[in-house]
Amino acid sequence: MSDVDTLKAEVKKLSSRATALKMDLHDLAEDLPINWQNIMDVAQQTFSTYEALDAKRAELKQLEDA
Repeated sequence: MSDVDTLKAEVKKLSSRATALKMDLHDLAEDLPINWQNIMDVAQQTFSTYEALDAKRAELKQLEDA
């Protein structure tokens, strides 16, 4: 598997994880005030995942442009 294929697989996996976390955060917001204690944890996980996804996408673009 090439570096590009590996990065594409990582981006796909991170994208799926980010979408799931986004929905978890959305569900928490809809159910407020129930489980409000979990908001910061889920928000941090969501932020970190989107940050990693952004970095992988930039890395992939750089590799594809080379």
